Amino acid sequence: MSKNVLQNSLKEGKTVFGPFCKIQDPAIVEIAALSGFDFVIIDMEHGPFSIESLQNMIRAAEARGITPVVRVTENSETLILRTLDVGAKCIQIPQICKKADAEKVVRATKFYPKGERGMCRYVRAAEYTNISAPDHFGKANDDITTIIHIEGMEGINNLEEIAQVDGIDVIFLGPYDLSQSCGVPGQVNDPKVVNAMKGAVEIAKKYGKFIGTFTESPEKAKMWKDIGVQYISYSVDVGLVMNSFKEITSQLKG
Repeated sequence: MSKNVLQNSLKEGKTVFGPFCKIQDPAIVEIAALSGFDFVIIDMEHGPFSIESLQNMIRAAEARGITPVVRVTENSETLILRTLDVGAKCIQIPQICKKADAEKVVRATKFYPKGERGMCRYVRAAEYTNISAPDHFGKANDDITTIIHIEGMEGINNLEEIAQVDGIDVIFLGPYDLSQSCGVPGQVNDPKVVNAMKGAVEIAKKYGKFIGTFTESPEKAKMWKDIGVQYISYSVDVGLVMNSFKEITSQLKG
């Protein structure tokens, strides 16, 4: 059974970095691993992934020793179950706005006694029954990293209650959706957005949660790292490719 390296790194106090992935080819996961990233976020919410293509992305990540995180499309018990069954050990759920949303996430990601995740060991997560039932069902609760995505002021305003929900490991602050909620869509560096996020970091810290966010520059990544953010998503594969291509073509045609 593959180990949850990301979870161990966070517990050791390390800061980890990784891009969102929208390209469906497992080669992009291998490239991210070979370049030195710690994780990739396979983006089912804004990307074109199916469960079948997701499974192969996870395989590629495990083969290359990089942690696959999966952002699902919604807080859906069935979708979370299928994602975990194909082998995801880190799952990120978007649009968490209140305590009840976070509690629903825990019920879907954890087996009894912490939750109500559907039980089946004839799945990839249990190595197709190669792992015994006691080992699979007994260890999965501790081995899954549950990440919730706070994307609006409703979630920020309710974060004091949300952060107290047992079973949530990481609170991820989404700056783009938050900027829209703050009335400055797309302006992720606006003081309204930055101050709301900094306040959220302090609340998450108070309740012992790891904190994550998205950034598009090394300078901003360092800023968030310095205030205690350990799980930092750096840009998106398609954007990184686009920027690299543009830089090259501007030199070739300049």
